[in-house]
Amino acid sequence: MSFHRAERVADQIQREVSMLLLTEVKDPRIGMVTISRVEVTHDLALARIYFTRMGSEEERDACWTGLDRASGFIRRRLGQALTLRSVPEIEFRFDRSLDHVDRVNELLRSIHDEGGSTSSPEGAAGEPEAG
Repeated sequence: MSFHRAERVADQIQREVSMLLLTEVKDPRIGMVTISRVEVTHDLALARIYFTRMGSEEERDACWTGLDRASGFIRRRLGQALTLRSVPEIEFRFDRSLDHVDRVNELLRSIHDEGGSTSSPEGAAGEPEAG
């Protein structure tokens, strides 16, 4: 089976699940969730659906619970939308990549703050230096 086919199926699942969550899934725990990526195994047996959600850890956990509860409905709807012999099992996972991005940005800010304003490309009056 082609690797590109698994990618195409993953893209289609991402679009379908995003639309389902926006229009059909009514669980208030889910709220404003974003499907950040989908990984499908090469045999198309499993789809790992990564999501992000702003808010506290408790809100994210509640969202995850809501997504898990809706997974049967979502999988049935995927079966209607996808042209596959069998619909992959779906597994929701919280995408922690944004946490890593936030941590890197925080570190960069602290490095910049420690460097002071002398490394700024602007002049003392806040005007760009004439060049």
